[in-house]
Amino acid sequence: MTVLLALDTATEIMTLALSGPACLRLHEGESGAKASARMVPELMRLLALEGMSLRDVDAIAFGRGPGAFTGLRTTCAVAQGLAYGAAKPVLPIDSLMLVAEDAALQCFDDAARCGAIWVAMDARMSEIYAASYRWQGSHWSTETEPALFTREAIQACWRIEAPDVVAGSALEAFGGQLDTGKARRVPQPQSRSTSLARVAQQQWRLGRALDAALALPLYIRDKVALTTAERLALRSAQEPA
Repeated sequence: MTVLLALDTATEIMTLALSGPACLRLHEGESGAKASARMVPELMRLLALEGMSLRDVDAIAFGRGPGAFTGLRTTCAVAQGLAYGAAKPVLPIDSLMLVAEDAALQCFDDAARCGAIWVAMDARMSEIYAASYRWQGSHWSTETEPALFTREAIQACWRIEAPDVVAGSALEAFGGQLDTGKARRVPQPQSRSTSLARVAQQQWRLGRALDAALALPLYIRDKVALTTAERLALRSAQEPA
């Protein structure tokens, strides 16, 4: 097994992992503003626990998104800086795929039994980051690319082809407004760091490593905040008549 150092801050959880033939070191902590100051020391700590340095790593894997803008920028900057400094490639990871991997680990002893997994993450502003995946024996294939959905749009997709599993924070954020039909619901991750380590190894085996210059975030939303007038209008629309 290749030695990979992996990081993701697409959500409110800072997720780090070091995986190799004889090691698996994981860390989860608070993301947001604190992540930028704590990420590199925590990554170095994981390496030190195994008596390793960056020169022992084959690649730096990073969650490219979609997710929180600040988190994505932090992750990409750190991954690129470490990779440049150590002359290593980077390995971009679909952050929503981590949720699919975690849901499969929670629900099934064989990922092939999952069928179609839809990941639906709360994107704020009454929208959802979503994608669908299916297990292909050794890795996940993407059936619906990550995109930004309204609740109505994602429900329309599920009416055309019903999901077998729906996982992610949108299940709780939207409450009873999100109808998943007969799909199994997995609202909370069990271990995002375990999923990060596993997906990173899957993507390495597929030959997805890139030059460090290509450590770029996946932005699928142009607008990151509502104006005061838009927030008031949205609040009025949500209030009962």
